[in-house]
Amino acid sequence: MNLDLIKRNTEEIVTDDELSRLLREKKLPITYCGYEVSGPVHLGTLVAISKQIDFQKAGLKVKVLFADVHTYLNRKGSEKWIDEMVEYWRDSFIALGLKRAEFIRGIEFEFDKDYIHDVLSLGLLTTLRRASRSMQEIARDFEHARVSQMIYPLMQIADMKYLNIDIAHGGMEQRKIHMLARELLPKINYKKPICIHTPLLSSLQGPQEKMSSSKPETIIAIDESPEKIKEKVSRAYCPPEDKENPILQICKYLIFPRMGKLEIKREERFGGDVEFYSYSELEKNYLEKKLHAMDLKSAVSEALIELLEPVREKVGR
Repeated sequence: MNLDLIKRNTEEIVTDDELSRLLREKKLPITYCGYEVSGPVHLGTLVAISKQIDFQKAGLKVKVLFADVHTYLNRKGSEKWIDEMVEYWRDSFIALGLKRAEFIRGIEFEFDKDYIHDVLSLGLLTTLRRASRSMQEIARDFEHARVSQMIYPLMQIADMKYLNIDIAHGGMEQRKIHMLARELLPKINYKKPICIHTPLLSSLQGPQEKMSSSKPETIIAIDESPEKIKEKVSRAYCPPEDKENPILQICKYLIFPRMGKLEIKREERFGGDVEFYSYSELEKNYLEKKLHAMDLKSAVSEALIELLEPVREKVGR
């Protein structure tokens, strides 16, 4: 198995030694990522999808949980709307290249008697303080959280057992729940999962917040029109002194892993066309101000329009 591909563009692996041992001992390790189906799929989601494609190429079995029950418990929408969103999310993932994954809905198993028993057992093992802390990065309106949002992390932990996973994958906002899972799962007769965390993309407006589907101005949805993509990219925060700006992050975590290069088109008097085949080369040129922000943004817009074309054709709404 390709360990480098598994680890590419990850923020954290808990733990490296456990991952290496798993790959030596198991022929087809199982990884999963769960998604609330709340709002449009956007570039932040695509970071996780791209990582799951890496996992497939590296030889892992990938499971995708469309967490419909969790979405409802976290007060994100009605049951009817959530049903519709599951279909949109599934179609989007397939159009984005995740074709061989096993797609599962929470409603398919989360009302089973044994599952409910495990959730209740986890409730006995978890303090209210610990459950609430694990939800701080995820819950809507956390200051007025409902009891349902305290059940959420316990269900997420039980999901790992019922999906029979070896590796829990998610963005860094999932870290507290994942660490709780490593502590509690052995107490309900399941192994502690290896946890792989991927970065969260900064808002288009700057690193003070992350991309969020509840704030359309912070994201690029995967089915946005070419005109809208160009407009949003042109307005995005992109100072050359900040390598964590969202435009460079899009290059690092999406364009280079998915497309392998970035082509900059510019007039001869500004240096002429240039192609970059590695993110590090692009970053170096940009931070040294050898590449203008508008030229970079123009190239990123064109790359995103090309990358997202299959989605617009399949699920454009």
